[in-house]
Amino acid sequence: MNEFSIAFLTTVNTGSFIYFGLDKRKAIKQENRVPETSLLIMTTFGGAIGSVLGMLIFNQKTNKKSFIFKMLAVIVIQILIVYSIYNYYK
Repeated sequence: MNEFSIAFLTTVNTGSFIYFGLDKRKAIKQENRVPETSLLIMTTFGGAIGSVLGMLIFNQKTNKKSFIFKMLAVIVIQILIVYSIYNYYK
């Protein structure tokens, strides 16, 4: 991995983690929440680790089965893409 990839993934995962924390804070204060679509987009573009950590640490969206299913689908698709790319260049 090059420096750009590492910096990109670090930034996206940090952003995902912060988004989950922000959503939890807004939920507690009963304010307008961060849309699930935004959370899933951050996860899709490389923020899976930050998203999962955010879910677990902030205990956010852990009881919503439809959201967990979408998160798992995104993560499985990412794993399949990485596996395919790895085998293609092997």
